[in-house]
Amino acid sequence: MKHSSLLTVAFVSLALVGCSDMTATQQRTLSGGAIGAATGAAVGVMTGGCVSCGAAIGGAAGAAGGYVYDQVKKSSK
Repeated sequence: MKHSSLLTVAFVSLALVGCSDMTATQQRTLSGGAIGAATGAAVGVMTGGCVSCGAAIGGAAGAAGGYVYDQVKKSSK
């Protein structure tokens, strides 16, 4: 259990470092996708459905939502 926690922290840290030179659009799209994937997986677990399907659908919807949010923010400037 301790080993997997350490790997998770290392993976998340490396992922965040890799995002440092992304544009605002890329960051918002990626964030939306990650939040959507996590939410979709959680819904899949809670409903007893397909977890990977929920993550894929949630990730796609979240990425689209993040992109749309970015475009709205850009047009309101």
